[in-house]
Amino acid sequence: MSFTVDPSGVDENVRIKDPRRLVVKLARMKALDVAKRHPDRPVLGADTLVVCRGEILGKPKDLKDAVRMITLQSGRSQRVYTGTALVWRGRVYTDVAVSVVTARKLDAEHLRRLAGKHMDKAGAYAIQDRKDPLVARVTGDRDNVTGLPMRSVRKLLSRARARRGS
Repeated sequence: MSFTVDPSGVDENVRIKDPRRLVVKLARMKALDVAKRHPDRPVLGADTLVVCRGEILGKPKDLKDAVRMITLQSGRSQRVYTGTALVWRGRVYTDVAVSVVTARKLDAEHLRRLAGKHMDKAGAYAIQDRKDPLVARVTGDRDNVTGLPMRSVRKLLSRARARRGS
């Protein structure tokens, strides 16, 4: 199966405080935006954010913000939320995946070095490497933290196929 990456142009500045509702809203907006350009194809949109100590952490604005985010998460657990939305044949299907990431307590110098590496990621970190220095443990689906939650994607495709068959 082939696919095309086509970034949406939606404004992600949405004022919703509930992280579940926020990631679903953003994923839905992104998928609907891209679906306008591909009306005959299934379109998948996603959005991820991190919540630590009640604060929603998106992508850092700058290096100072990345250092603040990484420092906040050091030695603590945080939740990673990913909303997924599938637009197919005029219908929208959505899901949310939640995983818990427990970070190691690291010294300030180590945190500063890590902070600049992932400016394009929610929470200012990425854990594609299993030996990541920041992450001690992931509870829940690891692919929700490293990329796209495939359990959610399969669920959305299954719902869309079931709807199509009815």
